[in-house]
Amino acid sequence: MFTKLFLVSVLLVGVNSRYLLVEEPGYYIEQYEEQPEQWGSSRVRRQAGALTVNSDGTSGAAVKIPITGNENHKLSAIGSVDFNDRMKLGAATAGLAYDNVNGHGATLTNTHIPGFGDKMTAAGKVNLFHNDNHDLNANAFATRNMPSIPQVPNFNTVGAGVDYMFKDKIGASASAAHTDFINRNDYSLGGKLNIFKTPTTSLDFNAGWKKFDTPFIKSSWEPSTSFSFSKYF
Repeated sequence: MFTKLFLVSVLLVGVNSRYLLVEEPGYYIEQYEEQPEQWGSSRVRRQAGALTVNSDGTSGAAVKIPITGNENHKLSAIGSVDFNDRMKLGAATAGLAYDNVNGHGATLTNTHIPGFGDKMTAAGKVNLFHNDNHDLNANAFATRNMPSIPQVPNFNTVGAGVDYMFKDKIGASASAAHTDFINRNDYSLGGKLNIFKTPTTSLDFNAGWKKFDTPFIKSSWEPSTSFSFSKYF
């Protein structure tokens, strides 16, 4: 049992380095989850999809297609793919998203991560405050991880966070997640500055700090920065 726990701990360190939150909420314990910014907000963006290129060489695409709804509620099909800096598939996600005119929302997604396996995630977002200048949201998720690694059982990860945006220009976020199977805790802080925006394009600067701890391995706060260019359609 100790060997299995150690194996998963080491594996998640590697997976985590590619999928922990750097911008919104593209990280392994996520949030395509998550509350995911990539799925947009019915109150902000109405485009069907987006293409994003990051300064570290990673990239991704997301699509959101309305299925049914009215001016107050909307149910959509969602999908996304992420590629690493060698243009190899990092993750592929598909699912459903619900949006409320007041800024609340929920998603149910399945994500396949090559080299790791699959994960099923239920996530929700509640808008706490919104006006012309400020937007504050709380989010939470629960993930069922299903590794394709022999002798490693399925396990759960749960997490929650808050996101703040000022004039759709400057943002900040904080989140935490816990995985019982390996007694792992993940912590993330993030900041975002929109440099340029039109109805169909956006250039952003992102900064983040993340850390994790397990009974076997503990990290210090690790900083990261990147630029992201997105094209909406």
